[in-house]
Amino acid sequence: MNYLAVVVAAVIPLVMGFIWYNPKVFGTAWARTAEMTEAKMKSGNMAVIFGVSLLLSFLLSFFVHFLVIHEMGAFGMVEGDVSSATYQAFMEEYAGKYRSFKHGALHGAMSGVFFVLPVLGINAMFERKNWKYILINAGYWIITLAIMGSIVSGWTA
Repeated sequence: MNYLAVVVAAVIPLVMGFIWYNPKVFGTAWARTAEMTEAKMKSGNMAVIFGVSLLLSFLLSFFVHFLVIHEMGAFGMVEGDVSSATYQAFMEEYAGKYRSFKHGALHGAMSGVFFVLPVLGINAMFERKNWKYILINAGYWIITLAIMGSIVSGWTA
């Protein structure tokens, strides 16, 4: 595991958030659909919000590693027994084969579309939010996870 790649990828949600939710991009539309007011924005403790967000981003980045690095799946499949014939055969065939920025971006984007979008969509429907809200937030996560996956997979090559 390239821990530096995981750390760098963990910063991506914050960087993307500054861009994506900027009023000149989707910030104004998001605030309207999220029913976010200036008073609500000023009421939170920003140090806590960013600190916890960064901590959660580290957890997410660590998990992204397992999504984009296939050798991790093989390791889990043999329950850590790297001497098994199954693991050895897999590693001979595939070790390092799919470690690229492009491959990581694909898996990151797929996790956004097939995991984050449904989770956000289900929650938003029960919160009575509209599709604009869902698509703004899901779009952010799809792109963010694509970048995170790209960094973790490509930098680990």
